[in-house]
Amino acid sequence: MQVNILEAKTELSKLIRLIETGREDQIIIARYGKPVAKMTVYNDAPVSKRIGIAKGRLKSPDDLDRHNEEIARLFGGSNL
Repeated sequence: MQVNILEAKTELSKLIRLIETGREDQIIIARYGKPVAKMTVYNDAPVSKRIGIAKGRLKSPDDLDRHNEEIARLFGGSNL
């Protein structure tokens, strides 16, 4: 993605978010249409994504689904 300097100044937070979330690998900043700078993830560090941040840190009980049929019945749904 390439942006001009004015856009980079006014949208800096948005551009950083695009890189942090991995939606853009790099952003080229241009002056008069010519690239002059490149924004990338710092030191190619892994990007933390908010969803799944606790993956592997929590353990659910083995019988977590034991009440599914009862809950479905209470809400008028069919058996799972």
